[in-house]
Amino acid sequence: MTEDPVAFAAQEALWMAMQLAGPPLLAMLAIGLVVSVLQALTQIQEPTLAFLPKLVAMGLVLLLLGPAMAGSLRGYAEGLFDRVVAVGGLP
Repeated sequence: MTEDPVAFAAQEALWMAMQLAGPPLLAMLAIGLVVSVLQALTQIQEPTLAFLPKLVAMGLVLLLLGPAMAGSLRGYAEGLFDRVVAVGGLP
């Protein structure tokens, strides 16, 4: 039984989306948890205090992991285009 190439591509796309979105979301979750605990302990309810550390963390994560994320996305796109050509593209 052959595997459906469209289903395989969709599954691989979802996995790639999880790999790319996971580290920034986990960093924002951790920073948000720390800031929320800090706000609960000090009873300072400033919205800027919750937003700015998340923004800085997102920038740092993207700065540090951006090249690796772009490389994995490039590898996924190359593999996808190769499979499209193998299935029925130009010779």
